[in-house]
Amino acid sequence: MAFLFKTTLKPQHHRILRRTFIAAKIKWVRDPYLDEAVSKEKNLKPLLALKTLILSAPSKTLPAAVAAVNKPQFRLPTTALNFFHKYPSVFRIFQPKPLSTPHVRLTPQAIALHNEELAVHASPARLQEAAERLAKFLMLAGARRLPLRIVDCFRFDLGLPDNYITGICCDFPEYFQISSGNDPELLDLELVSWRENLACSVLEKRAMNGNSDIRKGMRIAFPMFFSRGFDLQRKVKDWLDDWQNLPYISPYENGFHLNPNSDQAEKWAVAVLHELLSLMVSKKTERDNIFCLGEYLGFGSRFKKALVRYSGIFYVSNKIRTQTVVLREAYRKDFLLENHPLMGMRHRYIHLMNKSEKTRYQNADFLNKSKQDCKGDCKLENQAVSCGRRVSGITG
Repeated sequence: MAFLFKTTLKPQHHRILRRTFIAAKIKWVRDPYLDEAVSKEKNLKPLLALKTLILSAPSKTLPAAVAAVNKPQFRLPTTALNFFHKYPSVFRIFQPKPLSTPHVRLTPQAIALHNEELAVHASPARLQEAAERLAKFLMLAGARRLPLRIVDCFRFDLGLPDNYITGICCDFPEYFQISSGNDPELLDLELVSWRENLACSVLEKRAMNGNSDIRKGMRIAFPMFFSRGFDLQRKVKDWLDDWQNLPYISPYENGFHLNPNSDQAEKWAVAVLHELLSLMVSKKTERDNIFCLGEYLGFGSRFKKALVRYSGIFYVSNKIRTQTVVLREAYRKDFLLENHPLMGMRHRYIHLMNKSEKTRYQNADFLNKSKQDCKGDCKLENQAVSCGRRVSGITG
């Protein structure tokens, strides 16, 4: 079946005009290392959200009932009060007055970590990096603009500060501006102008290997890593080799003119998804975020198919009450290869959270041991009393 393309189509893209994916069942195999990489951050996002909420209050304290109102928004796994109790190394519960409701504040350790995190965000190098990362994110959208609601979904994974609108966007007016979107009640974040110096993907940079330029339509293959126990059928492997040999279309090019049912269009969609995850400081994000962005950009179900068919590139973890898409090449076992300063700060928060868990377990063991000792003492005491009565009765 022949298709007509726009005249802007480059000759290298003419090679494959239809889908050749063979009918084969691709088995999903669990990867315990990548699951562990996701599980490490369990409860981190709600904890940081509560930290921000507490520090936004003028008194730097908050009634626990106010935090409870935000339970759905922060996706707390339990009640706000129980969550505070779970992490005593981060939160301190107190009552200002005898008859008042419980309040919460941050511990000195948590405040110190927060101040260090602010310093990381405020450094000139990190500000410039965050601005460029956000610009590239908007450039993936083609139209150079996205609704703020979608940008907010990726804020944490992009490594943007909580105040990125008044901070980064205002500090870089040559990059960004806020504009009205299609919905008059919603706002868009817009890139002022296309920045050609940023329109180069991670894979293209690797392919350049020190060269000053890269030839359009180069046959760049995606790195693939499979979970132990994954068995790739021969016919799938042969098809995958042919697919990898297709010309690589940059995710910063517009590939919507390609037949959506072609292998070439699918490789471009995978390139967009690969670059998107490469922009994340943790090289992962929630699957719902990807689908939300894909629907807005017009990819439809193509991102969904990519996650299923290319499990050697992307891994979907079902841990921490959601589904998280991980860029496989960015990890060795459960360790992130790129040591980003913000990830270093998050690991320190996780360490503080684990310290809370350890303290709680030790306290629980102490209480259980105390109860057992108490029961043992009571038993001995009862035996002694009973024995004393028997002796008393004999001597009497």
